[in-house]
Amino acid sequence: MSIATISAHELLEMSQAGQAIELIDVRTPAEFRELHVSFAKNRPLERLDVQAIAAERNGSNGALYVICRSGTRGKQACEKLLAAGMENVVNVEGGTQACEKAGVPVVRGKKAMSLERQVRIVAGAIVLTGALLGIFVHPYWSGLAAFVGAGLIFAGVTDTCGMAMLLARMPWNQVSDAESCETTTSCCK
Repeated sequence: MSIATISAHELLEMSQAGQAIELIDVRTPAEFRELHVSFAKNRPLERLDVQAIAAERNGSNGALYVICRSGTRGKQACEKLLAAGMENVVNVEGGTQACEKAGVPVVRGKKAMSLERQVRIVAGAIVLTGALLGIFVHPYWSGLAAFVGAGLIFAGVTDTCGMAMLLARMPWNQVSDAESCETTTSCCK
């Protein structure tokens, strides 16, 4: 299944031309709060409700644009939406990072650590802990490091990351509805 894409420059041109653009951002609420395209709505990937999105669209045949930080989670969301029968789903190439560089209007809020950075920190900490415990306590602890290594290989091959999905649900990656409404132009639903 081929996923349609649009560049950040094309999105900017559409915005400047006054075209109606339905854009959902599938990053965590904390990432969305930090920086997002001004006309995006936050619909986190780990809680993506295809039926709710279809109901909000009210039978619209217009394109539904999907964005994340750099494009990977956006692609996953597009696959999920297309698999559920939605049509005319378009991934924004390069994500929010590319949009910011292209000059698409963005809203800045409270800083947050990206999900990808959190995964690197947690994976590295577990590998280091497993290696040290394997050296100083018992060799079986080396299995912990091997388990994380196997998980990273699986994540790279399948382009899905269980650790990222778990971290996305952590309290520090969430924002209250009131806080979200105060710092962004659209509220999480």
